Amino acid sequence: MRPLRAVQLASILVLLFFSDAQSEPPPRQKAILVTGASTGIGRKVTERLAADGYFVYAGARKDADIEALSKIENVQGIRLDVTKEADIEAALETVKKSGRGLYGLINNAGIGTAGSILDSPPEEFDLAMQVNVGGVWRMTRAFAPLIIESKGRIATTSSISGILAGPTITNYVMSKHAIEGFTDSVAAELAPHGVHVCAIEPGSYKTEIFRSTAKRLGGKYAKQANALDKLEEPDAVAAAFAAAMSEPTPKRRYLIVAVDDHARRTIKKQIEQLVQLNEGHAFTYDRAELIEMLDEALVGSRPRIPAKLMRE
Repeated sequence: MRPLRAVQLASILVLLFFSDAQSEPPPRQKAILVTGASTGIGRKVTERLAADGYFVYAGARKDADIEALSKIENVQGIRLDVTKEADIEAALETVKKSGRGLYGLINNAGIGTAGSILDSPPEEFDLAMQVNVGGVWRMTRAFAPLIIESKGRIATTSSISGILAGPTITNYVMSKHAIEGFTDSVAAELAPHGVHVCAIEPGSYKTEIFRSTAKRLGGKYAKQANALDKLEEPDAVAAAFAAAMSEPTPKRRYLIVAVDDHARRTIKKQIEQLVQLNEGHAFTYDRAELIEMLDEALVGSRPRIPAKLMRE
């Protein structure tokens, strides 16, 4: 009986050893930094990612917003004005000291603005560029080394206005077109490091960006802002950001709109630009060649997803 007990004991010890050796420590919680997290899209994205199990550094400018964000599970509110280098440096130091690393950067902070080239004051142009373009550039430049280290993701809130254009939102359109080019350029730059970069292009959703614009500009814009309260909450936009952070192969662009007309006008605009670029030069392609290019681009494209599923 003793030899049998010895064998049994030895077997148990071997099983325990290999079980301990082969078991892996729980994966480190991935951390994501969201700018402009106090309201609207930024708040929805913060809540969605935190619920999905990420640890979220939620950037905001006001003490009350930072405190409110920090009360959400898996969220740490941090002071962050993307136009201030001191705030960015402090946020970077906070992230580094936490020891979590940084898997994702979501450049969401932005402002709305209105007015044509003829009536928009210079300070509106400067503000739009400082926040919507300069803020994205500064944040990406500061946090890219951490994202490269984790082979992570960078996603930026663009807009269908980064593809379309209108006569009364010149500064805003210009800033979002800049984000489109920035996304492609940074994607090419960081791809060799295993980093995915994408842009989210929302249509019109219920956010505070319109109300803030109206408060700053006043007049007719105040009435327009009140009408926007009927828009949908940006849950579908938050879902797109969640996909950009989690999909094995995220898309370069996520078009998220609440109505068919916005999607149709955005796609038609791209087709119109294709025709304009192609016509009337030494290397103009005929219809058959263009269709062949389109077919090549459509290989592997994703099927249509019902609107209900886009929100989940």
